[in-house]
Amino acid sequence: MTGGKKGHGPGGPGGKMMPGEKARDFRGTLKKFAGYLKPYRFRLFIVFLFAVASTIFNIVSPTVLGRATDKVVEGLMSGGGIDFEGLLFILMMLLAMYGLSLLFGVAQGWIMSDVSQKVIYNLRERMSVKLDRLPLKFFDSKTHGEIQSRMINDIETVNQTLSVSLTQMITSFTTIIGILIMMLRINLLMTLLALVVLPASMIVIKLVVSRSQRHFRNQQKYLGLVNGHVEEMYTGHDIIKAYNREESSESRFTEYNDKLYESAWKSQFLSGMMMPVTVLIGNMAYVAVCLLGGYLAIHGKVSIGDIQAFIQYVRSFNQPISQVANVANQLQSTAAAAERIFELIEEDEEVDIDKVPELVMDADDVKGRVAFEHVSFGYNENEPVIRDFSFTAQPGQRVAIVGPTGAGKTTIVKLLMRFYELGNGHIRIDGHDITELSRSNLRQMFSMVLQDTWLNSGTIRENIRYGSPEAADEEVEAAAAAAHIDHFIKTQPKGYDMEINEEASNISQGQKQLLTIARAFLADAPILILDEATSSVDTRTEALIQKAMANLMEGRTSFIIAHRLSTIKDADHILVIDHGDIIEQGTHESLLAQGGFYSKLYNSQFAE
Repeated sequence: MTGGKKGHGPGGPGGKMMPGEKARDFRGTLKKFAGYLKPYRFRLFIVFLFAVASTIFNIVSPTVLGRATDKVVEGLMSGGGIDFEGLLFILMMLLAMYGLSLLFGVAQGWIMSDVSQKVIYNLRERMSVKLDRLPLKFFDSKTHGEIQSRMINDIETVNQTLSVSLTQMITSFTTIIGILIMMLRINLLMTLLALVVLPASMIVIKLVVSRSQRHFRNQQKYLGLVNGHVEEMYTGHDIIKAYNREESSESRFTEYNDKLYESAWKSQFLSGMMMPVTVLIGNMAYVAVCLLGGYLAIHGKVSIGDIQAFIQYVRSFNQPISQVANVANQLQSTAAAAERIFELIEEDEEVDIDKVPELVMDADDVKGRVAFEHVSFGYNENEPVIRDFSFTAQPGQRVAIVGPTGAGKTTIVKLLMRFYELGNGHIRIDGHDITELSRSNLRQMFSMVLQDTWLNSGTIRENIRYGSPEAADEEVEAAAAAAHIDHFIKTQPKGYDMEINEEASNISQGQKQLLTIARAFLADAPILILDEATSSVDTRTEALIQKAMANLMEGRTSFIIAHRLSTIKDADHILVIDHGDIIEQGTHESLLAQGGFYSKLYNSQFAE
């Protein structure tokens, strides 16, 4: 049958990576991320210049303010009065510096926001395109919530770093360097004393970062697991209640939530430690500088204005160091998120997806001869599902495929549609190997009605038209009538414009099935695949659908997978499959006459 169920695929619950399964390459991830920034390097250079300019004006401002203080002190000490004209000039210069700092800060923020959104747009687009190009086995091994977590949570983490943390990093480093230069200009001894904070802070940052990276990685991982579990539990809440599995669901959620809580509080605690510790170290340096500055001022080594400016620089010096510490933690979280994004982007795509097709077949010209030649396949290499399967369906022939659950019936259809690649053998349509065709060209030849119905949010008309986007309203309504759903639609207040909600819970399961059948009618493809197409409808509706489908299958090659053998009595040929092999074949009457596996299977459905 199908491959793995959604939920527990390779690598742990929900197909998630377990610790140690994938290499964690921090530098390699940042290098890949830098590749996405490369097209915007000129804008990033401008952002860098603007951030530096904004920071420089902020750095110089305390020195200018110190001059104003010296002007006041000189006036008071000389007894000649304060030079208000000179003081006003200094204050106007200071105001201009603050204004320019604001202007450059706003400009670099505007440019960086534009760059970050473009990069995030490109990442989202690449992820979306990638999902369209991935093989079905990828989705069989991942939960919806886990994929959504990468598309939403991880992308948002990267976005936050790009839009805020990157410019903050530039500003912080520029501030540290600029303040260091200004402090050296004022007094070397005071600067050396203030710099005690730097190695101490760097040691703290290094210790915290080395311990926090693992917790940030686990935080992203378990956030995906929580999202995946919630999504599954929400969509299957009626089944959970029906089987009294609320406690089991809550237990699983609690397990994931506890681990998320543990990794989150550890990562947040470690990151939160850096700010108070670096502030403490900075305050100790601040006190020492105040004492030394007072001593030097008494001995005439520095002016009062210089001490004022220096104290401001010491205070300002601690802030960018703390910001660097916070950004360092953010980078750990971002690297973990980006790594998960790149893992998705770099997943192996369907085989030959970019190959130029050797052949293009017009669906209108397809006669429908389908040949399986020594086909072998297994979802896992050591566990074959199909073994040396050979059969040819003639044009217009109705072929029923029956057998016990797990025999390989649906797998045959998936191979025919190239959802999976063959292990060995060939499948040919009208004599042409399906690998010579593009997947889109191949799938234009098929209409499918599956046991698992899928409808998207939108109107009934839009859902039927999914089978043929260019179809006129009259064609849509004719398809609905053929599927015996037209009467139900017209009894609704909005008719064909009735909105189907996100979970399609406002219509019954049987009505969903009828809408997918109408969709197949509208597609009007030369080959039909009906996988338990009437399993969700009542006996009376099933009889009507069988009659309509008999007309639809006229002149078309049809593959009918059925458990209820009474529905395939009129098939031209019946294949009885067990463990991937054809064990019996023939018409309904001939197989009953043989008294073999099919006969027992058929009679068992009527046993009292």
